[in-house]
Amino acid sequence: MKKVYCAKDPLMIGHLRNVLATFGIACLTKNLDLSSAAGELPPIDCWPELWVDDDQVARAKSILKKTMAPLQSVKKPWTCGGCGEEIEGQFSECWSCGRGRSRGRARRGVVVSLSEFLRNR
Repeated sequence: MKKVYCAKDPLMIGHLRNVLATFGIACLTKNLDLSSAAGELPPIDCWPELWVDDDQVARAKSILKKTMAPLQSVKKPWTCGGCGEEIEGQFSECWSCGRGRSRGRARRGVVVSLSEFLRNR
């Protein structure tokens, strides 16, 4: 087994463990209850860790890298073609009328699986 991730926040470790489990990668978490020993032990040695089997390390690191990467850079503001409202660049739909940035209509109710989302990034 090899360590693939370490963080101060146990919630992040739990989230990433669930992401890897979604892809069928078994994980072991260490040090989840060790935070109370910080001070007696070096604090970084008490941080929770995420471990996977040796043969899954490369795949796990790739998935974690995609998961932790920013979705996209912030784009410039745009003006809605439907109502003329100025919209901040990170939004793809008008908050006022629902019209999409490059489409005539907003896409509503689109559900994408986690694996499809990561595959298309």
